[in-house]
Amino acid sequence: METKQQLLEALSEVNKWEMEQEDLWFFEKWGKIPFTVLDKLTPAFVHNKINLVIEELISYIHTGSKYLINTDATIRKFGNVMTLVDIQHLPLREMDGIATNIMKNRKNIATAQGATTGLGGIFTLAIDIPALLSMSLNVLQEVAICYGYNPEDEQERLFIVKCLQFASSDIVGKQTILNELQNFASRADTQDSVSQIASWREVITVYRDNYGWKKLFQIVPIAGMLFGAYLNRKTIEDISEAGHMLYKKRRILERLQEIEHVSEK
Repeated sequence: METKQQLLEALSEVNKWEMEQEDLWFFEKWGKIPFTVLDKLTPAFVHNKINLVIEELISYIHTGSKYLINTDATIRKFGNVMTLVDIQHLPLREMDGIATNIMKNRKNIATAQGATTGLGGIFTLAIDIPALLSMSLNVLQEVAICYGYNPEDEQERLFIVKCLQFASSDIVGKQTILNELQNFASRADTQDSVSQIASWREVITVYRDNYGWKKLFQIVPIAGMLFGAYLNRKTIEDISEAGHMLYKKRRILERLQEIEHVSEK
């Protein structure tokens, strides 16, 4: 297990990453198109698919729905480790190693998925939208397991959706979510948290708008292959990185609390 100094150094790296999130990539800087304009440019059936993302996220928080992954399959990636409790006591470097491999694999899958659906342009875009949402939730659940957290818990699924929101939010939204996650472990009432997400339709609209704007580049057949491959890879890269850092931070803070608790005895 890491020493207190090693944990503080790891926490400093995560805090540095959080500071760097103030720099938006060019789609966010360039693409703040009002949704009324986006609505006119995007075909109705694609627009409806994007709107369904909101309902899918709320459904995922409540029940896990069709997006729950096989927890045991991810645990087996650790070799002789048998349970989530076992993972919780592994060194951070081992957690990081498995998480990094999973993230790399998911990015490659997303690239292939985006290229395949981008080939057909508008005709296959409606397939790509739910597929990318599924990949996003899957990689976040896998990262959660890598740090010893159980995505089958409703409270954990809320954290996963917050990671998803963080990756797609603007600077103000990112800071708001970081502030909320500081006290995440102390939340006493899961239902209140779920109700909060359900009332965040205006916040989740940011995810919908940005997502729809990026996907417009994928509408043109053939050329959509390049945009689809790049955008899907970039999306999964940002989402998995957010989950990686935020879950790692939780594990570090919990270990620091354990050290403080032992030292007080």
